[in-house]
Amino acid sequence: MGWNPFRRAPLLHVAHDEGEGPVAVFLHGIASSSLTWTFVRPLLRDRYRCVCIDLLGFGGSPIPEAAEYTLKEHVDAVARSIAALRLTEPFVLVGHSMGALIATRYAARNPKRVRRLVLVSPPIYVNPEALSDDRDRLVQDFYLKAYRYIRANREFTLRNGGIVGRLLEIPQVMDINERTWVPFVKSLEHTIESQTTISDLAALRMPVEIVTGTLDEFTSPGGIRIAERLRGVTVTRVRSADHVIGKRLARAVAAAVDDDG
Repeated sequence: MGWNPFRRAPLLHVAHDEGEGPVAVFLHGIASSSLTWTFVRPLLRDRYRCVCIDLLGFGGSPIPEAAEYTLKEHVDAVARSIAALRLTEPFVLVGHSMGALIATRYAARNPKRVRRLVLVSPPIYVNPEALSDDRDRLVQDFYLKAYRYIRANREFTLRNGGIVGRLLEIPQVMDINERTWVPFVKSLEHTIESQTTISDLAALRMPVEIVTGTLDEFTSPGGIRIAERLRGVTVTRVRSADHVIGKRLARAVAAAVDDDG
């Protein structure tokens, strides 16, 4: 039985809800969990209510058997879970990696709910032919081909994902295993590879800050530059930071959440 678009979206797991003050909602990326925000929460929880939500299929959230993990399904689940918090004021929405794509679509659909959008290490991909720079086209094309290879080679991906996960600064931040394989490959195909992030960003009216590391392994420089030209979008590039939110990147994320100027 396929996914029923009229079925109520699943309620997601709230991994952390701590601190007092204005609300900041955090969405992690693909093959991860709310552990993503390990170094960010301590920098903000003395003045923000930090709410970290596990995305559909990851962390402590449900893994629906019939889900295709499209952008719409992810956003619908996030929207229901945020509605369940009964927030009374607009909040800061922060997304990392795939969570940034989901956060952007949520903000486009709910502009009165989000007062500021912070996108961390967003994989903003466009058709390589839309990029004028030869190097940008090569990078974009490489990512799309690499993702197809990853999806097609389960054993290779699971084995190497486990090895990489043990080397990261945040223990167990990579949530890619037999349990999450289907959410991973379907989210990769239906949310990251098939995205409309630039058009979603163009529709926004709230301030948007992109925070990305200069050593990010998954960011498309051409996609970031296109986003940077949109009204209301600013980009902070953090020297020597990569895709995972280590301590250096965490400080820049906290500053972006705090910046209401």
